[in-house]
Amino acid sequence: MIAEELKISLDSVSKIIHEHLQKRKICARFVPHKLSDEQKQHQMETSGDFIDACDRNPQFLETIVTGDESSSTIRRPSGSGVHRCPPPKICRLTKSRIKTLLITFFDNKGLIHHEFVPAGTTVNAESYEGVLKRLLQRIRRVRPQLYQSGQWKLLHDNARPHTANRVRQFLATRKVTVLEHSPYSPDLAPTDFFLFPRLKGVLKGLRFSDIAQVQQRVTTVLRAISKEVFADSFQQLYNRCQKCIVANGDYFE
Repeated sequence: MIAEELKISLDSVSKIIHEHLQKRKICARFVPHKLSDEQKQHQMETSGDFIDACDRNPQFLETIVTGDESSSTIRRPSGSGVHRCPPPKICRLTKSRIKTLLITFFDNKGLIHHEFVPAGTTVNAESYEGVLKRLLQRIRRVRPQLYQSGQWKLLHDNARPHTANRVRQFLATRKVTVLEHSPYSPDLAPTDFFLFPRLKGVLKGLRFSDIAQVQQRVTTVLRAISKEVFADSFQQLYNRCQKCIVANGDYFE
């Protein structure tokens, strides 16, 4: 995607990402090649606090609602590419791709809320606040006991829209507890190590004529995931926190 967007070779992209930026891929996310001692310590402390909370309360995992956003790039059917003829080069047929950005939230019982970001827009603090408002409405409707108890916790990563003052103030006003999540730790985020890889694995190799078809297929796949599989992802999170401590805060996959 980067090579195609910038019109440079794959070798150049790889060299920039791995050699110059010192990045590597963990759970389909680019992260620092090597964490600092401070970052490792933070990973261990956050994982330890999570394990302690689970050990003190056997129902703790059942109170977590987690979510994130992810972009999916899908190829169109063969023959739908566009011709590019920048003189003096010879015309060639390039692969046509369509992209959609998904935002989704779930708990151990299954999918709670998902939506697609309108084409041509990005997620910022203002739009993410709107997403959270709709999430609260969905929790009230599909998880009434969780909503009424007020004991549920939100787990999302440290992306700028998620940590903006506007979003923090909104969550504080609604008395939503946010679980701490260490930076650069997709291996400790259920969306990154479970949901998005599973979703993209199902969609890999498929071709769609337009974004509506992509979104319909994504929605079908999301709703087909069983409650047991969602519940297992939270148990995996607990196990991964243990692995993080064993690895002294470093990446363990």
